[in-house]
Amino acid sequence: MYAKVRKFRFFILFAAIASITTFAFLRRCNVKQGTAYNSAGSPKAFGTTEELGEALFFDSRLSSDNSISCSSCHQPEMAFTDGKPKSVGVGGRLSFRNAPTLLNVRDAKTLMYDGHITTLEEQAIVPIQDSNEMNIRMEALIRKLQAIPEYEAAARKLYNRDFDPWVLTRALASYQRTLVSKSSPFDAFQSTSDKKHLGQEAYQGWILFQEFQCVECHQPPNFSDYQVHNNGLTKDFGADLGSFRIAGDSSKIGSFRTPSLRNVAITAPYLHDGSIASLDMVINQYSHGGFGHSNQDFRIKNRNFSDSEKQFLISFLHSLTDSMYLVNKP
Repeated sequence: MYAKVRKFRFFILFAAIASITTFAFLRRCNVKQGTAYNSAGSPKAFGTTEELGEALFFDSRLSSDNSISCSSCHQPEMAFTDGKPKSVGVGGRLSFRNAPTLLNVRDAKTLMYDGHITTLEEQAIVPIQDSNEMNIRMEALIRKLQAIPEYEAAARKLYNRDFDPWVLTRALASYQRTLVSKSSPFDAFQSTSDKKHLGQEAYQGWILFQEFQCVECHQPPNFSDYQVHNNGLTKDFGADLGSFRIAGDSSKIGSFRTPSLRNVAITAPYLHDGSIASLDMVINQYSHGGFGHSNQDFRIKNRNFSDSEKQFLISFLHSLTDSMYLVNKP
């Protein structure tokens, strides 16, 4: 009971901090809270590529009907996720997969759940042209954005060229590289080796996280190896066969890129399809060892965690929460 009360108090405290910092962050971005940055508010003169990218990130004019921005699916107050199993795109269409966090994406060696894209500049094109997301051809989008004087002026000033796909993707990537999370209790523990930053339960969870081989795929500091693995979620992956879609290699059926666990306590629901609603359920999934798909990673096996081991692991995962990522921007 005490652990549940403590967890609830932590959640309320984090929610309060996140609300305050989010409001300040959105106001600084010239964005009305709860509204996408669009033609209702004119962009300012941009002094850096990061500022231009930030405006574009919050601008719903990047979608075909001016309804969806990058921030619609990657909301700052939710660690740049959206809290939905699958994001809602243009016309109410659902995205193919769950929206991952963008925090520390600057460090990612691969991107997308298939792990086939290696740069933020290249990745930016995917949701823009995806018919289930922003649903706009690049040619049409560039014509639209070139007609906005502030964007065209910024392209000339910052990149010495007209606003074009090169400018768009570079600016978005520049902004995303500023999204840094490194002030969690675990970070404090790592920098000082002082267990007081974690507490006893979270420290025991960290020990178990290593003993149970979780750390082999979820490697610090961002708790991902950026490789694709089959975690045995199901025996039949249905329409989404994972990185097989790109690789064409049957050994990749059901394999998805390891997600970062940074701020994982506030980025539910989980997995590529958003099919698991809570950390408790995730831990139970790994406790029983998956469903035995033929490509299942050998490290996924029946662990039969005790109740106390589950609690320790969850406490550790909560120690990866950083409530300062909205204000600690470079």
